[in-house]
Amino acid sequence: MMFSVLLRYSFRSLTLPFYDTVQKQNRKLQVALAQLNLCVGDLGGNVRQSIAAIQQAKTAGADVILFPELTLSSYPPEDLVFRGDFLGQVMESLCEIRMASDGITVIVGYPVVTGGTLRNAACVYRDGVMLGQYFKRELPNYTVYDEERWFVAGDADQSLLVDIKGVRCGILICEDIWHDAPIDHTVGQGAEAVFVLNASPYRHDKHARREQMVTQKARRHQCPVAYTNMVGGQDELVFDGDSMLVNRDGERTLAAPLFEPGLFVGEMQIDADNLGDEQAAISAAKQVTTARDQNVNAHIYQAIVTGLRDYVHKNGFKGILLGLSGGIDSGLTLAVAVDALGAENVEAVMMPFRYTADMSVEDAAEQAKMLGVTYRNIPIEPMYESFKLGLSGAFSGFEDDVTEENLQARIRGMLLMSMSNKFGKLLLSTSNKSESAVGYATLYGDMAGAFAPLKDVYKTLVYTLSEYRNTLSPAIPQRVIDRPPSAELAPGQLDQDSLPDYDVLDAILTRVMEDNESLESIVAAGFDATVVKRVVNLLLLSEYKRRQAAPGVRITRRAFGKDWRYPITSAWRHQLPL
Repeated sequence: MMFSVLLRYSFRSLTLPFYDTVQKQNRKLQVALAQLNLCVGDLGGNVRQSIAAIQQAKTAGADVILFPELTLSSYPPEDLVFRGDFLGQVMESLCEIRMASDGITVIVGYPVVTGGTLRNAACVYRDGVMLGQYFKRELPNYTVYDEERWFVAGDADQSLLVDIKGVRCGILICEDIWHDAPIDHTVGQGAEAVFVLNASPYRHDKHARREQMVTQKARRHQCPVAYTNMVGGQDELVFDGDSMLVNRDGERTLAAPLFEPGLFVGEMQIDADNLGDEQAAISAAKQVTTARDQNVNAHIYQAIVTGLRDYVHKNGFKGILLGLSGGIDSGLTLAVAVDALGAENVEAVMMPFRYTADMSVEDAAEQAKMLGVTYRNIPIEPMYESFKLGLSGAFSGFEDDVTEENLQARIRGMLLMSMSNKFGKLLLSTSNKSESAVGYATLYGDMAGAFAPLKDVYKTLVYTLSEYRNTLSPAIPQRVIDRPPSAELAPGQLDQDSLPDYDVLDAILTRVMEDNESLESIVAAGFDATVVKRVVNLLLLSEYKRRQAAPGVRITRRAFGKDWRYPITSAWRHQLPL
């Protein structure tokens, strides 16, 4: 029954007739970019945001409003799109968008079944009438993307052109603009402007590549481009917005801010003889872009804050709880938590043991006071001794070893999980990418938690972001940043007793994880062969731990999550060269 509902609203893509009587000079469109923070599956909330944006665009005098990819379901809907009841609700929401389109052209994205085939679609409405429907041609199926699992690609010879105030406007969806064929075909069919719906996740090095790609396409075809991207966190992905209008000469005439939801309206000049009117807009957009490119650490930090905030809010948690050790990882995590949710929604717990340095206790208390969070100090010595006594029979004849070190971490994890249950607060894991990579973490101990803000942050970047955060306001005691890192599970213990220097470790991990570089190539670049083989061996050996780790914000080209799919059981590490 649900699929019959879907088919009623299924149309073939088409090219509409245009009016030759339109005077083709000094043409312009007022374009509204709806850079929205949507939530997967929140059909009611997503359609309410969309209709509010449509009304705002009308008030601003926009001719057309462009929404992100899969607006109504949000992105990525994953296997929800295999449910007929879910898709039926999407179509009901689409009807609400159609009814709101009086007096304005609306370009909106959604999943749809047409002819028995599931597609990633965009449709165009005006005055309550569907003007056309377009199906995404290029389906990404790499890193975090699995679109070939869900959708069937649109035909290669497909294009959709619609008339908006006498301008032939073509429609593309996200990955389409990264390839030549879709825009070549669309412009070849007569498009004078191109509108692109996007769900393009954040990555620390993506902004420049994204802008370069869009501007080059616009310049090559002498065709202005409107590009709308969504914002906000969705599990491990964070969408950064960066929506833009680009003129036919490849210059930005509107640059939306990163990570900020909103409606951004700008003028799109269609004809070449009218581009002189855009100079003020180009100058303003350049200022936004220059400021953005000069603040990479600020944007990485903002991405992590956004990802955490939306994970908490969209999943309905009451607040945040974390273990505060007086070390750099938990210190940065606490600062992120406060910036994401406010101090009144954050609780920190110090759980000292006999090996915990006095400075750790002092620094944890100082930071909690500095940021104004709820703070508890719960010594674990009595519980540790009770566990030791309980295990004494089983462990008779065995010397103390890493088991007793891990027992400390697991007692802390148990305490934190108990408080999380009792208070309804989300427990954060404070693990970073470097330590997760080589298994320098305790299962059911310091790995306990439901979300890991620093999951994709190398240890060296933890220090950089901590220094950056302190430039905004005092947040992390300087002694926490300056002292050598230690898990403090044994007397005088330092991380570098067990691991290479983090500068070396992170450089090797980046080459292995993000570049898939061979061991021989890494050694040829100047790294010690023994260290390289050890790091890669630990990386492969620790997969069983990472499969049980909390999700966290993705900021690099390859994070532990959707785009890291190594087997747990694998003998390949025994075949490593060198």
